[in-house]
Amino acid sequence: MRRFHVHVNVKDLDASIRFYTQLFSTEPTVTKPDYAKWMLDDPRMSSARGCCGPAATSATSCCA
Repeated sequence: MRRFHVHVNVKDLDASIRFYTQLFSTEPTVTKPDYAKWMLDDPRMSSARGCCGPAATSATSCCA
């Protein structure tokens, strides 16, 4: 079965991880210095947050 995938660029990855961990009631499946991903079963989706891109301007926890 396929998964719906959502990727969002964020300015503060650490704050985003805290928020989505609470929202999804689970820790990220994958974490890297500039990326976090949750593989959810209900709803069946992959939800990722990253901070390298247009949204990353001055976040200290993200890549330079």
